[in-house]
Amino acid sequence: MALWAQMTPQLQYLPTQTLNELYPDTFPLDVRHYLANWIEEQRWESFDVDNMEQEPQARMLLDQMVHLLQEVAQQNPNVVERVKLQHISKNLSVFQPQPMLLVRTVRDILRKERHLLAQAGIGFPPFQSMPMGPPALNGTPQPVREDSKTDVDNLVLKVLEIQNCRQTLHQLQEDLNWEKQETEPMQGQNDLDPHHQDQVTRQNRIKQLEYNYAICAKKRVQLLQEAMCALEQCQSSLILRIKSWRWEQHRATIGVHFDDNLGPLQTWCEQLLGVNGNLRQELMLVKRDHGAGEQFQTLEESLACLLQTLVQNSLVVDKQPPQVIKTQSKFSTTVRHLLGEKMAPGKPVVLKAQIITEAQARNLGQGIVPNENVGELINSTAILEHNTASKSTCATFRNMSIRKIKRADRKGSESVTEEKFALLFTTEMTITGCESPYGIQTISLPVVVIVHGSQEINAMATIIWDCAFSEPNRIPFVVPDRVPWKQMCEALSSKFMSEVQTQRGLDRYNLHFLAQKIFDQPDISEDFSNMPVSWAQFNKEVLPGRNFTFWQWFEGVMDLTKKCLRDYWSDGLIFGFIGKQHLHVILQNKPNGTFLLRFSDSELGGITIAYVGPTDNGGRKVQNIQPFTKKDLDSAGLGDRIRDINCITYVYPDLSKNEVFKKFFTGNAFPA
Repeated sequence: MALWAQMTPQLQYLPTQTLNELYPDTFPLDVRHYLANWIEEQRWESFDVDNMEQEPQARMLLDQMVHLLQEVAQQNPNVVERVKLQHISKNLSVFQPQPMLLVRTVRDILRKERHLLAQAGIGFPPFQSMPMGPPALNGTPQPVREDSKTDVDNLVLKVLEIQNCRQTLHQLQEDLNWEKQETEPMQGQNDLDPHHQDQVTRQNRIKQLEYNYAICAKKRVQLLQEAMCALEQCQSSLILRIKSWRWEQHRATIGVHFDDNLGPLQTWCEQLLGVNGNLRQELMLVKRDHGAGEQFQTLEESLACLLQTLVQNSLVVDKQPPQVIKTQSKFSTTVRHLLGEKMAPGKPVVLKAQIITEAQARNLGQGIVPNENVGELINSTAILEHNTASKSTCATFRNMSIRKIKRADRKGSESVTEEKFALLFTTEMTITGCESPYGIQTISLPVVVIVHGSQEINAMATIIWDCAFSEPNRIPFVVPDRVPWKQMCEALSSKFMSEVQTQRGLDRYNLHFLAQKIFDQPDISEDFSNMPVSWAQFNKEVLPGRNFTFWQWFEGVMDLTKKCLRDYWSDGLIFGFIGKQHLHVILQNKPNGTFLLRFSDSELGGITIAYVGPTDNGGRKVQNIQPFTKKDLDSAGLGDRIRDINCITYVYPDLSKNEVFKKFFTGNAFPA
């Protein structure tokens, strides 16, 4: 927030027209102010705003911005300000069709701010000199998060200032007591007494000391109030970051980059706990010196509320359970408390897990604790244990399993694989220095419970849709029924890369064919980007002429590629998703023997070879070899099969198959 910290004092000197130009209606000053930390952490300058391949990263930033602004709005005690921020967060949807426009807007604002500061003679480091952190999804380095450290450091300094003020008051009180004690023997002296002048001087000194004491006491209270506000803001930023961490963990299911390191957040939590404890101690001393006034009571209640919120939000699911769980199967999960090192010694802290329905998860937000047990969990308790080496305090549930599950009444054609549950973790813990224990809880990401392995693929479809298209600040576990195809493209490509463990994603030809397939429009060449695709099209309705859904077919391709074809795909040797019309267009003028590799339309988890071959009348036509499945490729690899098929010689467009595939050949047999 260093840039915004220097910019804020300058705003009052800027003409209204300049402010309006700097912060347009589409990106008002409020967004810049409330999200200053987050905005300055992002690498806006790393974007090429004309490169549409970076649009998914831009849309991720837009989603995070809306999410963070909604969180800020919810936590704002001012009703008017809260409504205003909610309205602004909705208006940010103007960037949804063109998320790159958001990048351009924010980048230009930051550039103008730097320019204005330079004109005012205030130096600021250039973009290139910012400290660099780990790479993001697209390989762009991210800046190190320094703002939280700066904010906490400022808080600590504020506490030290309060402590110094207290010590100064103590010294002033001692000096005052001494002066009053020395003045008492001089009482009753008349104006003619030679010691009268000493008495006047001493009385003036007492008045000055009393004045200084009053000023210092007032400053002490003011500093306490300022520290309280600063703590509240810093803690709000921390909680937003913890929620953002959870959201990133959720999105990781579809392959979005996720840094699971909780160390910095734990340090931040512990520092704020220390500040809270110091402020409670200082407040207690102020009350001792000045009496229990109403303002002190309010500060005390605010500190207690902040502490409870901090302890509650510090419980996170570090390692999520599988999001598709088969009954009677063992699984594990780990819950971590970021303030575990500060637990009061004594009785072990036991975490209890229970399975809850989507409706019960919603009720948790209303403060309603589930009273109905919908599933029987085995090994559902674990003790919070501190690991000195990793400095973490975790409860690991090992060999947990769901013995049975009670399902809700389903609506219409809803399947059991569409029903979402979650694991609820609850405990009570006491923090060192606090008398009463805190009841705390957290829930896992949504899970789907199945009873047969055959349900796994459909259950995973439910999870993919949830992770890809749910809103950050949603009511559990609401998802849209339809999403724009361009969002589906991002999810499919990200999931494919993550599942296959490859850096090669789906190109525009692949994605266009996938759109033609899911919308059943093989003859359409127009852009499908904004066409809505429904959950039913994704995994309820079977594809025309087939007995499987779009997701079942796509998942079969991913599984085959992951297990048998990763290197072929990563090397660009598999064209992949291509329709027959497009196939004929690119092969029709090629010589006999030209071929390419495409995923089968008709068989789940199959890859076929499309090649140009002779017809009986001396012409040429595009033909397809019977698809190879995982079973086929386990017995003989794709490279060897290509080697042994004599009717194919050149990989599209015109590369010798022996040169291209030779590293995949086994044995010494080569075609003549």
